[in-house]
Amino acid sequence: MPDAASSLARERRIVRWLDSVAPDAAAIYLLGDIFDFWFEYRHAIPRGFIRLQGKLAELTDAGVPITFFTGNHDMWMFDYFTEELGIPILRHPVSQQIGGREFHIGHGDGLGPKDHTYKILKRIFASPVAQWLFARLHPNFGIGLANGWSRRSRIQNTKEDEKYYGDEEWLLIYCRELEKLFHHDYYVFGHRHLPIDVAVAPGSRYMNLGEWVNYCSYGVYDGTDLVLQHFETKQ
Repeated sequence: MPDAASSLARERRIVRWLDSVAPDAAAIYLLGDIFDFWFEYRHAIPRGFIRLQGKLAELTDAGVPITFFTGNHDMWMFDYFTEELGIPILRHPVSQQIGGREFHIGHGDGLGPKDHTYKILKRIFASPVAQWLFARLHPNFGIGLANGWSRRSRIQNTKEDEKYYGDEEWLLIYCRELEKLFHHDYYVFGHRHLPIDVAVAPGSRYMNLGEWVNYCSYGVYDGTDLVLQHFETKQ
């Protein structure tokens, strides 16, 4: 988005970011919606993104572990990244201890209250039957159709993505409900497309990593604190 030239410039910027963090990275987590659309046919994948894939392969070959959480735009990832790039694909949030801190990490789609229409659509898209049926479409038609749908969805939701809803943020509500059951120092998500850092409870924070169309934002955990940063931007 919004066009091929902008997408290519963004891909090159992300590769530069990966180069900049690689010397110090103990691990890298990609929290989904890395692609506007992704579907793996048995013998074909979407055209493009070769610079990003090559850089990810270079990093995993060098021993940097990378984990990919699927988002709502790239939920149809299967085994290509795992087999070709050595990157495990996770479809649900996970809780894990990193450097003595408790993290709950995932993409974030379908969590919290409301958004019932999307939750129904997600169940349909996650169905093996739906995936089998889509795979019957020729890639030229199937990928073109899905890319058009994805672009319309993003354009329609642009203004909503710019709003912060305070205590009504669905992911914040989800975090606070989960915190009642088990303490996490950090809840880390994508999906929202807006950089967010707010308290969940005493000693617990919800952080949304934002996106790279407008903010070029990402999170850095140094073993003690998790902070939001921005790459090649003054925002």
